[in-house]
Amino acid sequence: MNFSKKNHGIVGQNDKIVKKPHKHDANLRKNSTLYFQVGLILTLLATYTLLEMQFKTVDIEISTGEPLQEDPYVFASIIKIADESIKHEKKVRQNKRKIISVDPTIVPDDVSLKDVDPIFTDPTTNGPVINPDEIFPLIDKPDDKTYSVLGVEQVPIYPGCEGLASNQDRIDCMQLKLDKLVNRKFDSAIMADLGLSGIQRIVVYFKIDKAGAIGEIKVRHSHTRVQREALKVAHMIPQMSPAKQGNKNVEVMYSLPITVKVNY
Repeated sequence: MNFSKKNHGIVGQNDKIVKKPHKHDANLRKNSTLYFQVGLILTLLATYTLLEMQFKTVDIEISTGEPLQEDPYVFASIIKIADESIKHEKKVRQNKRKIISVDPTIVPDDVSLKDVDPIFTDPTTNGPVINPDEIFPLIDKPDDKTYSVLGVEQVPIYPGCEGLASNQDRIDCMQLKLDKLVNRKFDSAIMADLGLSGIQRIVVYFKIDKAGAIGEIKVRHSHTRVQREALKVAHMIPQMSPAKQGNKNVEVMYSLPITVKVNY
């Protein structure tokens, strides 16, 4: 019991010691307040000074229009002025023409003049006379005309028809060979695919050139697939012996009719 009372007394004394104000602490609080007030005054003065100061501002404008057209620099050229006293007068000499008068002499009409030697003489030939046609013989112009098979002197000869002599026999032989080629190579099934029926007529035109080759092929039909098929067959025609007009190779046109009958 005495120990508890003693401790309680010590605690009470400690409370009294803590609560007792010190002079040093009071001075610190006063100084802190003073420092704060002084700092606040200085800050206000600095702010006021900055507000009262005048700053020079420069506005920058970026132009996006046309470039400025500035006048170019003009450099004055140096002009030398000669002194009038230094000039020397040039004397101009004028040449005077002398006119000499001569009296003409009159000659009567019956006076004969002296003979004048002729300027032009006949050429002399020391060798035989040359004929210009013998030096530059005439060259036959090429025959670029395209003939019809029926209007040419010698028709083209299809391979395998060389033994025939007349033009008509050669044409019949060529037509027979072409019919066999069409029957073997032309795909008539495309007619059924296109829904065509009855008799379909196709005409193939081609040229046999001076070398006997086939070219300038044209096909006449309403459907492009049929045209392409006929064109394919025409490109399979072999090279022939070319047609002749006189002793020259010439070009001829030939038409090949194709008839296809479609039955369902």
